[in-house]
Amino acid sequence: MFRSLSIYNYRLWFIGALVSNIGGWMQSTAQDWVVLTELTNNNAAAMGVTMALQFGPPLLLVSITGWAADRFDRRHLLFATQSALLLLAIGAGVLLLTHVMTLPIMFGFALAFGIVTAFDAPARQAFVSDVVAKENASNAVALNSASFNTARLIGPAVGGILIVAIGTGWVFIVNAVTFFAMLLALRLMHSRELVPRARATGPRKLADGFRYVARRPDLVVTFIMVFLLGAFGMNFPIFASTMALEFGQGADGYGVLSSILAIGSLAGALLSARREKARMRVVMWAAGGFGIASLISSFMPTYLSYAIVLVFVGFCTVTMLTTANGYVQTTTDPALRGRVLALYMAVIMGATPIGAPIAGWIAEQFGPRVAVLVGAVAGLIAFAVGAGWLALSGRVHRHEQMRFRLRLDETRPLHVVTPGPEEFSDAVASTTPIRIPGTSPR
Repeated sequence: MFRSLSIYNYRLWFIGALVSNIGGWMQSTAQDWVVLTELTNNNAAAMGVTMALQFGPPLLLVSITGWAADRFDRRHLLFATQSALLLLAIGAGVLLLTHVMTLPIMFGFALAFGIVTAFDAPARQAFVSDVVAKENASNAVALNSASFNTARLIGPAVGGILIVAIGTGWVFIVNAVTFFAMLLALRLMHSRELVPRARATGPRKLADGFRYVARRPDLVVTFIMVFLLGAFGMNFPIFASTMALEFGQGADGYGVLSSILAIGSLAGALLSARREKARMRVVMWAAGGFGIASLISSFMPTYLSYAIVLVFVGFCTVTMLTTANGYVQTTTDPALRGRVLALYMAVIMGATPIGAPIAGWIAEQFGPRVAVLVGAVAGLIAFAVGAGWLALSGRVHRHEQMRFRLRLDETRPLHVVTPGPEEFSDAVASTTPIRIPGTSPR
């Protein structure tokens, strides 16, 4: 389960990311609470606008950010993005501490965080493949998710306590300090142990990532399922904060809900780390589980019962996202991995500007339970999309020995879609057929 941690560079990366992500979740909790209770009077719609501004840039800048992740040294790129996020956190914290912060200024900071994160996210995702060999990539992705969700378990609860104890401004400052852990980890890595990779040499082929995904129906279906959950099901800051207010809780109660969600998320990440391969059917079933768990949570009568069901919501969410991420990483042409992962991150993060304002408006007009219910329906639709594709792709067969049992074939061969030789100085064009789980022949 933890084999990637035996690699020195990955251990540094894991620890640095864990500390930095804890600070990030603390800041996220503080930012949501500031918008909801300090800068507005429990206005969920304003919170949705903040999320839209923060998560919109990854969608709008996807071609540039993906190309940058393939073109430049990802380690150096991460130095730049992490440093910029550190400075932004200090700026927002100072404005909050001096009582200068207003809602429009917070919108501006959310947009700035989003622009920097648009470059940071695909580089971070693709950098995992630079740190570990291909045979450990799926395990490393799952452990990354475990690190992220361990931080999600700790960060919101600590953030909620710190908001009550010292105020929201200091939470931003504390987050700024945690960025030094990631910067130190990047500095201490052994460059000679990083995995060599093909690197783009020019900007003429920014659309190759789009074309590559378009020729891979398995990736298209994966992106559709992830989009549905990202847009309408994963608006947890809106759901958790408004449900906390529904149950008469304060900032600490909101932080506890976020941490409880992370308990299931961490379990899902660790279970994903045990799997040898990332499979499409796991993505599909996890989406369906998310829909059912969210549906049940929308009817919970008490704070405690809602919190208990959130464990299962978190488990299904992270199982789906971790498996989808691992599937994309391990089945994508290495020369295009940065751009494809940029598209993947754009689907997840860029879906939020579409869904978050809608979820905020629904929570404002009809109550948070209806907003959660809409997310549940999105999960069930995602399951239907995945199941429909598997059925139509010819992968479902009747079991040879058991009459009423079906068998799923996830080893259909395909020809890998590769870029032309003019695009990469050290990549060789190939159409050799290989076998990739969950894909169809060309």
